Amino acid sequence: MKQTLTRLALTLPVVWLVVSLVFLLIHLVPGDPILQMLGEGATPTDTATLRHQYHLDLPLPQQYVLYWSGVLHGDLGSSIRLHDTVANLIAARYPYTLALTLTALGLGLLLALPAGILAAVRRGRWLDQNLSVVSLFGLSIPGLALGPVLILVFSIYLGWLPVSGANSGGNAWIDWRYLVLPSIAMGASLAAILTRMVRTAMLEELGQDYIRTARAKGLSERSVVCRHALPNALVPIVTVVGLQFGALLAGAIVTETIFSWPGLGRLTVSAISNRDYALVQGCLLSIGLTYVLVNLLTDVVYRCVNPRMR
Repeated sequence: MKQTLTRLALTLPVVWLVVSLVFLLIHLVPGDPILQMLGEGATPTDTATLRHQYHLDLPLPQQYVLYWSGVLHGDLGSSIRLHDTVANLIAARYPYTLALTLTALGLGLLLALPAGILAAVRRGRWLDQNLSVVSLFGLSIPGLALGPVLILVFSIYLGWLPVSGANSGGNAWIDWRYLVLPSIAMGASLAAILTRMVRTAMLEELGQDYIRTARAKGLSERSVVCRHALPNALVPIVTVVGLQFGALLAGAIVTETIFSWPGLGRLTVSAISNRDYALVQGCLLSIGLTYVLVNLLTDVVYRCVNPRMR
């Protein structure tokens, strides 16, 4: 418990750094959001009024203090383009991104764990070689290229799955058919990475002395692999999964744009195009804080599965 609280305390400086970097980097982006929103025919009076409304006429340090005050009170400002609070916009889109990311993560684990275990158990045989080729193929194709191919094959040619969106008929819930293709596009590279990681970790554990002792006791191969080698092999995999979750969040920006998925990534791209400072800050802050939280949970889980860390 003490170690968990210590890790939580160490996370606070990281949160401060994330918030500060998001604020400062957004203000380095060229372009004036006020002029872009009002257009070329805006009068100086209108420009000054709107700039004062969004506190853009204040010095940067004062804007920084006001931004931190808003973050601590749950007020991320208002969108210049969409005329709604940033918190409401993020709350409406965040569940879609979370559902897509968790589905892609689950798909990657579902494919990688059995594939990595089989490749390690059948080391050097045809199954191991074929899985190595498939995993290398998955690593070589980015989601930016895989997404359009999936749409072309499964949506246009075969007509099995919808092309884009998250539901039909204006429903608020997510239709699983719309979730299949984007989750495959995001989870394919993750499955390839985890397959190679699981294979390497399993090979290392299968060569340990305690595995030879378990076999000498007459235990079945399934028991040796699943009850003895696999739990220890999962220890480094937990860390990799936590890191890859952040990569999935970053990849969601591309995937959501390709599949017109109404998530946080697509909202971020739209906000950047419109020079919507407040909305871009809110979206990046949500993604960054989610990544920090996931890594904190990864440390906690790592201590649970690895008794030596306790």
